[in-house]
Amino acid sequence: MAKHSSQGQQRTPKADQQKNGSQPNHGSMGKRGVARPMQEMPAHGQAMEMSHEDRLEMLKMHHQQTLWIYWTLILLGFWVLLSPFTFGYDKAVIEPSGGRQVWLSLQARIQAMIWSDIVSGLALIFFGWRSLTVNRPISLWICCFTGIWLNMAPLLFWSPSAAAYLNGTAVGVLVIALTILIPGMPNMIMYMKMGGDQPPGWSYNPSSWAQRWILIVLGFAGWVVSRYLGAHQLGYIDHAWDPFFAESTYRVLNSRMSHSWPISDAAFGAFAYTFEFLMGYMGAPSRWRTMPWMVTLFGILVIPLGLVHIFLVISQPLVVGEWCTLCLLAAAIMLPMIPLEVDEVIAMGQHMVQSKRRGERLWNVFWQGGSAEGSTEDKRSPELVTLPEKPGTVLKASIWGMTFPWTLALSAVLGIWLMFSPTIFGAVKPASDVNHLIGALILVVSVIAMGEPLRIGRYLNALLGLTIAVAVWFAGDPPTAFQINSVIIGILVALLGLPRGRIVESFGSWDKYVR
Repeated sequence: MAKHSSQGQQRTPKADQQKNGSQPNHGSMGKRGVARPMQEMPAHGQAMEMSHEDRLEMLKMHHQQTLWIYWTLILLGFWVLLSPFTFGYDKAVIEPSGGRQVWLSLQARIQAMIWSDIVSGLALIFFGWRSLTVNRPISLWICCFTGIWLNMAPLLFWSPSAAAYLNGTAVGVLVIALTILIPGMPNMIMYMKMGGDQPPGWSYNPSSWAQRWILIVLGFAGWVVSRYLGAHQLGYIDHAWDPFFAESTYRVLNSRMSHSWPISDAAFGAFAYTFEFLMGYMGAPSRWRTMPWMVTLFGILVIPLGLVHIFLVISQPLVVGEWCTLCLLAAAIMLPMIPLEVDEVIAMGQHMVQSKRRGERLWNVFWQGGSAEGSTEDKRSPELVTLPEKPGTVLKASIWGMTFPWTLALSAVLGIWLMFSPTIFGAVKPASDVNHLIGALILVVSVIAMGEPLRIGRYLNALLGLTIAVAVWFAGDPPTAFQINSVIIGILVALLGLPRGRIVESFGSWDKYVR
């Protein structure tokens, strides 16, 4: 038994954990998955000294608590196996929209979807059955990748059945959740190093649930929008609704640019968003050090692939000559995710560098996490369970690491003005293309630079502002009101890109790059 210094009363170790925060709650979600059996340990230090036998015993206990999951995988296997015969994948078949030619014939697409579900169902049954026995992580990972395949197969085979697409993507998400989200990473308890949640030198924890919930919400919103656009490209719905540009959306979704992709680009966007909102649930609030591989993959999905997605949307008025409201909405959802996620990637990168300096093997650290040396207890993040009662507090915590200087906010507005100024002034190509492109880039840079770790990126706006001020004179017959407007806006944006703005948070060794 342990004594609590402030009360002088005897409490069990578990009570001390809950009172002292040695196992941070952060909205109770911090104790899900692999963290759940670990909460039985009285302190971080003792958990780090656990023997292999102790960890194996905890793994067995955890397996018993989550046994229902592996039985559910088997049941889902039978569901998927029988789905082609239940929903009739060869009935009410359709062709992709816009007369798009795909790489498989209609009959081949039908057979591919049928056999995909049969094989996937058998895999879930077999490996789900194997997972009923403790300490079989490979079987669980195979089930997880089967869930990923169920999401991918309807895109790859241009599923001619809407039922097959809906069934595959819905069951696939459920399988992924059941294998690595709800129970935690397979066998992670065997090697996870316990310790603090907050990175050394940081003023907040970028992996806390308060920071992650907003990414989950944004990722899910992007999934819904992209899924709708993908349903049109795959042919399941005849018309894609657009409140502003009417038939322009149809022309964008069925343009040469879109048809150049071997799969539906909108449905692929939904596929990517699937992992973005699911990966928000993965891991405990210490995942920046316990799961570097996952934070890296999440960062790749959000940052470089997110930028590609945004630039594809930016290129629509240049390449296609049309706008698409829901495409713009999908890009607008993705844009703030970049500065919101970059802090976690930086914390993970710092952890990898520090582990290398301590002599730890980077390969092992990347896949299994490193020591908790220097990390501290996260006492600042609000519990996510308080969101309904204190939405403002949790919302503020979700955007720690972002500030909104008036210079960047005004630059973003001016970027939007440049994008739509060709329509207002009646400008034509190539002058209109210059404003569309530079205006969109100014908007993107302004929002990303609102992330304090990337504040130095605002200098790109100075370059973009000068570019538009000069380039517009070579793109039309001077002087016109349109060109004078572009020059004035360009100079303003260039000047607004110079002040740094307010910096609130600390980012450890990254502080020297926050300029």
